Amino acid sequence: MEEITWNDFEKVELCAGTILEVLDYPEARKPAYKVKVDFGELGIKMSSAQITALYTKEELVGQQIVGVVNFPKKQIGKFMSEFLVTGFADESGNIVLTTLNRKVPNGSKMI
Repeated sequence: MEEITWNDFEKVELCAGTILEVLDYPEARKPAYKVKVDFGELGIKMSSAQITALYTKEELVGQQIVGVVNFPKKQIGKFMSEFLVTGFADESGNIVLTTLNRKVPNGSKMI
């Protein structure tokens, strides 16, 4: 593993946001949802997430997640992703979302 400096870490904008809407993404190569997330003053942003194995659309709405909001937009098929949804692979390779166990203001930066 390559070490980074504190200055490198500070460049990554890891922010809290609340999932407002979850849509099917049938055009994705791997099963995925499109998620619309409120990042407070940073705005409402869309991304795709390969989280269909562990989450239903209904249970995701209202959850606070952690996203990287300062990457450039990325074309994913016909869809433009505006942030990176963060998570960890479980023992089966399914993605477990990085969530918060208490509410914080949308747009709050990880410190």
